[in-house]
Amino acid sequence: MHSFNVTGFAEYLVNPYLLGGAVATLWLTASAIVIGFALGFALELMRRSRITGLAWIARAYVWLFRGTPLLVQLIVIYTGLPQFGVRIGVIESAVLGLSLNEAAYLAEIIRAGFLAVSQGQVNAGKALGMTDSQVLRYVVAPQAVRVIVPSLGNSVNGLLKTSSMASVISMEELLRRTQELIQEKFLVMELFTVAALYYLAMTTAWSYVQSQIERRIARPYDRLAETGEQR
Repeated sequence: MHSFNVTGFAEYLVNPYLLGGAVATLWLTASAIVIGFALGFALELMRRSRITGLAWIARAYVWLFRGTPLLVQLIVIYTGLPQFGVRIGVIESAVLGLSLNEAAYLAEIIRAGFLAVSQGQVNAGKALGMTDSQVLRYVVAPQAVRVIVPSLGNSVNGLLKTSSMASVISMEELLRRTQELIQEKFLVMELFTVAALYYLAMTTAWSYVQSQIERRIARPYDRLAETGEQR
């Protein structure tokens, strides 16, 4: 039985090639979450629209991308689109696939944030003469952020790990580079352990950032609560 190679593990614990893969994972995650959030927000606005067709399209999109595996979506984008004359590279396919998939879940998160704001406050804003866009900007959005941010942070954490799916279409991220080194060095457990530690380090760092963001957002409301108690 092959024993764990401590020397090989230590050698690749800080490896430029794997570090490059970790950086690729980070920017792939950042790109997908930014594009996915923008698209998810647009989907939610479409779903809230009075135009029946737009609302139907948004619901169908969420149904489709939440109901099919991300792995299948990536393969269809990378290998299926060229059959229709649409040729895009590995990086573009990975970003597009992750973004489109993430948008469906973020649309639901944004929807939950909007629903957390009572209809009474929306009606009050309209009674003051605000337009729908003003109500959204000044009444709904500031309050919805408190609900959206924790779930959005969890999505980032999950996407850091889910981005490994892009290795299937040969995207040079952390898992793909780990697999390439395994084929070359035959250090299966050692290199997968290193990759696991890299993912753990990234998700731990993000969890700290997320907690700081949530704390900062909660400060104004904590002050209001303290003021109310003093009264």
